[in-house]
Amino acid sequence: MSRALKIGFLILIFCSILAAILLFPYDGNFAVLSPKGWVALREKKLLITATLLMLIVVVPVLVMTVFFAFRYRATQKKAKYQPEWSHSTLAEVVWWGFPFLIIVALSILTWKSSHELDPYKPLESSVRPLEIQVVALQWKWLFIYPEQKIATVNFVQFPENTPINFEITSDAPMNSFWIPQLGGQIYAMSGMRSKLHLIAHEAGDYRGSSANISGKGFSGMVFLAKASSQEEFEAWASSMQRSSQELTAGVYEQLVLPSENTPATFYVLKEDNLFDGIIMKYE
Repeated sequence: MSRALKIGFLILIFCSILAAILLFPYDGNFAVLSPKGWVALREKKLLITATLLMLIVVVPVLVMTVFFAFRYRATQKKAKYQPEWSHSTLAEVVWWGFPFLIIVALSILTWKSSHELDPYKPLESSVRPLEIQVVALQWKWLFIYPEQKIATVNFVQFPENTPINFEITSDAPMNSFWIPQLGGQIYAMSGMRSKLHLIAHEAGDYRGSSANISGKGFSGMVFLAKASSQEEFEAWASSMQRSSQELTAGVYEQLVLPSENTPATFYVLKEDNLFDGIIMKYE
């Protein structure tokens, strides 16, 4: 390798490391690494633990790659030449044993976490859960509060430290419901009822989005998830019950039509079984 190529290679490595260091504070907030709820916190710990376990193999391999390339380069005359060497019991134990132990550890971790973080599993809490029904449309999200008799588009609000029981379906192509700072995504499918249980431990505004490409309006299929105090939520729900807009069967038929970058909209719910009716359309 020429001197110019070596210098260029080192500069490229330095720039890559520098960019990685600078991008984190510049972005300000990687949603999946900034959990604000019990589920998201456990998912972050699982992600970091699994990554560290895999790095036990990856890091030594990368280090040895650089070491061997330097140690046995063409200009190195002191390196020991052993053309007849073919086996080492210790080497076999190391490069088969460590990956085997890591796979066993990952299997146990995955089994335990899959049951602990089952999205259909209700969260344990002394606080009564809030029921919210979610309908994926083209290209917007409809949120129905059956107990409060209100509905919203591209905006959902709930109290902090209160379990949220989401029921999710679709009246459009298959989609995926996701609030990264509160937990993982789950699919919304026509004629089916998915469930997702989340909780927010901090008041704040969290970005929700579609995690499944569903057409030209996909990029604008985002919503605001607002966690507030119980008092603030109740005041908001009470004000929404006095909204001048009503969500009737006729209004829903217009709402279900495709639209892009739909602003937040609020309704008084006039159809008691709207969510179940949407599911029944496909049966």
